[in-house]
Amino acid sequence: MSSKYFCAKDNGKLHYPHTILTGFGFLASSIAWAIYDPYITKILNRLLNDSVLVTQWSTKLNQMFPALAKFAAANGEEVATAAGGITLVPLFIGIIMTFDNIFGVIFQPTFGKLSDNTHSRFGKRRPYVIYGAPISALLFAIIPIIAIKLGSLPLTMVFIILFVFVMSLWRAPVVALMPDLTPNELRSEGNAIINLMGGVGGAIGLFAGTIVTALYCAATGADSKADSWDEFVTFPYVFLLGGIVMIIGMLVVLFFVKEPDSRIKIQSENNQIVDEAARRKAEKEAAKAEKEARKAEKLAPGERRSLIFMLMGLFFLFCGTNAVTTFFALFAAEILNKTTAQATIMTTAFAAASAVAAIPAGWLGKKFGRKKTILAGLVIFILAFSAYLVTQKMGIDSMSGILIWVALIVGGAANMFITVNTLPLVLEIGGLDKVGTFTGYYYTATFSAQIATPIIYGIVRMFTGTYMSLFYYCPIAFILSLICILIVKHGEAIPQEVIDKVKEENED
Repeated sequence: MSSKYFCAKDNGKLHYPHTILTGFGFLASSIAWAIYDPYITKILNRLLNDSVLVTQWSTKLNQMFPALAKFAAANGEEVATAAGGITLVPLFIGIIMTFDNIFGVIFQPTFGKLSDNTHSRFGKRRPYVIYGAPISALLFAIIPIIAIKLGSLPLTMVFIILFVFVMSLWRAPVVALMPDLTPNELRSEGNAIINLMGGVGGAIGLFAGTIVTALYCAATGADSKADSWDEFVTFPYVFLLGGIVMIIGMLVVLFFVKEPDSRIKIQSENNQIVDEAARRKAEKEAAKAEKEARKAEKLAPGERRSLIFMLMGLFFLFCGTNAVTTFFALFAAEILNKTTAQATIMTTAFAAASAVAAIPAGWLGKKFGRKKTILAGLVIFILAFSAYLVTQKMGIDSMSGILIWVALIVGGAANMFITVNTLPLVLEIGGLDKVGTFTGYYYTATFSAQIATPIIYGIVRMFTGTYMSLFYYCPIAFILSLICILIVKHGEAIPQEVIDKVKEENED
């Protein structure tokens, strides 16, 4: 088995060191997003509040609809702003934070499918990582320099758009790499390792602000606890650290992950490679045959229904989780009086719990089934978030202060129960030959949610007047996800010995 699958041993068990090496690609991607969400929202909050144009638009909106400011004031929102009422800044932050997800929906399925048919000496997936990660790292490091040093909102937007575009080109291929190199019955376990590596990347990203702040203060003698402290001076170094780790992850994938050479080699009877015209003709014939085969392999009605509801469940799940990751830094500043670095330390608890739970989540998915493990994670999510909301509304500050940490830690573990098992479940429905395509479907669902939820929650926040509304919004999304996944009936792993036995019976 190891000769066929890089991430499997000859005895049919997962090859943990090889799977860890494969996970460095996902680590490279995860650290970028761990830094992107909390720091970009803070950068945008400053740039948009300083924008004369945004202030003018907000003023015009308040003049046209004065009832909006009255409604917001009734809900406790501060309306004594430069705009003379409510401000459009939270809505614009939400819209801009959907750009990465819009690009994901447009390009990730395309490049996931394209990677299925990529032929190179580096394999199907690695070329996208090798070229995409360094370019992403460079653009990533430039964003805070433009935003903070130059203070230019338009130029910052240009580099944000370029960054999220390049990231969308290699996200699906890097995620599809592990399933390519792992037999289907080991994919939940393998996905646990990949998500563990993603959790490590996320933790590095979340700790980056604290590490950089400590080093900066030691080097300059600045006091991060002083009232005059401006946390934005460290942002460029945080992004630079993230970019360096991204490149390291890419180099590990390049030099240590052995993906099979996927070049098509058509040989004649004398064992010589035929000319280019013959090669192209053979490729066209092979593509035609593959197209006919795919028509014969359409999903059965029950499988199609399971796929649709699984993707819907993923949509609502990511509506909830993305709202937290996108707006937590602003929630922490408003409700908990925390700086960005302090907020990222809190979310480190979420990432650490996710990392610890990754391997048990894979084992639970293998032992009790992927669907049951996913549902258990959703129930835990709902209970943890609801408990914090209840204590907060009852005014039990000491208890709510403890429960916010409980919600982050327990929620992190629950998130991994879900994440580790959802992608293998979707891929199992699609089959081995459609890994890239169904990885694209998976990310279409999740990124569609991440397009919708910042805008929807931005509107919710604008009218509720508080980021505490996160703890209403998220449990509702998780409940809708739970209902959808209850309907799913397919996607559990079929043991390899069963597959081999069926093949033998068919041959006989």
